[in-house]
Amino acid sequence: MSVCTTRHRRARASRPLTLHPASPGSIPTRPAGLPDGRNARRRPLSTWLLAGVAGAVLALSGCGESARLTVEQGFGPSPELPPPNKTLIPTVNIAPATGWPDGVTPRAAPGTRVVAFASGLDHPRWLHVLPNGDVLVAESNRPPKDPDVTGFKDVLMGFFMKRAGAGVPSANRITLLRDADGDGVAEFQSVLLSGLYSPFGMALVDGRLYVANADAVVSFPYRTGDTRIDAAPTQLVALPGGPNNHHWTKGLIASPDGQRLYVSIGSNSNVAENGMAAEEGRAAIWEVDVNTGAHRVFASGLRNPVGMAWDGSGHTLWTVVNERDEIGSDLVPDYLTSVRDGAFYGWPYSYFGQHVDERVKPPRPDLVASAVVPEYALGAHTASLGLSWSGGHALPAPLAEGMFIGQHGSWNRRPHSGYQVIFIPFSGGQPSGRPVEVLTGFLSDDGQAQGRPVGVAIDRRGALLVADDVGNIIWRVAPDS
Repeated sequence: MSVCTTRHRRARASRPLTLHPASPGSIPTRPAGLPDGRNARRRPLSTWLLAGVAGAVLALSGCGESARLTVEQGFGPSPELPPPNKTLIPTVNIAPATGWPDGVTPRAAPGTRVVAFASGLDHPRWLHVLPNGDVLVAESNRPPKDPDVTGFKDVLMGFFMKRAGAGVPSANRITLLRDADGDGVAEFQSVLLSGLYSPFGMALVDGRLYVANADAVVSFPYRTGDTRIDAAPTQLVALPGGPNNHHWTKGLIASPDGQRLYVSIGSNSNVAENGMAAEEGRAAIWEVDVNTGAHRVFASGLRNPVGMAWDGSGHTLWTVVNERDEIGSDLVPDYLTSVRDGAFYGWPYSYFGQHVDERVKPPRPDLVASAVVPEYALGAHTASLGLSWSGGHALPAPLAEGMFIGQHGSWNRRPHSGYQVIFIPFSGGQPSGRPVEVLTGFLSDDGQAQGRPVGVAIDRRGALLVADDVGNIIWRVAPDS
């Protein structure tokens, strides 16, 4: 009989564990003081001990808590927000990464079909489509951590993330894909940039390609049709980075007039447990002058903003935000929100407006009172990362005007959530209606992660591209005609 048997008989569902992982991005050098692989050979006993503890944590995860709400109840402008459910052992419910069996693909929405645009990539995370139709792919993962600041929880999370498919070393490159004959499959592939430092967001402005590494925005000269860039990077602005770069991804988007860049920067913790000094300049979107690198915080209180997109008007910036962990499977929903200049969105003191997080000390009722309520919840722990505006492109009418969102999938909710690409319809410049499933089947019937969607983008012909960092594939969703 397991240690949880009696408890499970009384419970409505098996109960699990929540440690928070890191999410993706400098000049291509090893961070100061970071040793090489020799450090791993110095601590074999501790490695075995940690592996044993990790196994015990996984075994005990069945004694944690389970969702009382459906995932759907955490969607929309007014999601259900039950009381926090903090447990001694937070929820861990990892879908082991297996990859796609031969001949198996995700399931596409009615009226569309899906094909592999490119395969055999190395942890593809983010996408950017150039004006000539070439597709850039950031093949990337988190930078190595300095062992001097790596705690027990960090090592545990490394174990869990490896199980979830996120434990591979970063390829640190941007690969160019080209579909010259227009058949929906890239027949040409080239390494455009290499030697980067956990690259993520990309933007092209006036003949320069900007890349958001984990600790800086850098740029390179680019000419239409280039398939390889060997020029040295020019740093535009340093970004918050190591040594403990918890949410390491740095999203990037240019303003419509090309004068400014917006950089999404995640928090350095779950709920500021290391103090607010460690969060300086983080949990925010920065506005950066593309000519000088001068920057300011454009919006704050966003725990981990990742994807950004302009709506159809080109005047309103939107982002998707990964919310906090360790208060139950039903809290807190990720969300889609417009980004207002000077606005504060609650983190770490509150969520979804004025819902106070009692774990954060000292409280800040003044900031809580000013916290903006996001427009649209996206479900608890769905890991909503990718974001792209669809308006006016080639996909069928139900997908004509709104936002595509890549939901990477939960690791700390029972049952799982996310593992899909969805579409949020817009009307009058605002999210309107229920989400539409665009690409599903990433999670197998027995709970294995065959793939995990991340970045999304619209290609030159109006089809949807989806980066899958477990399948190592870029999927293409096009009209079924």
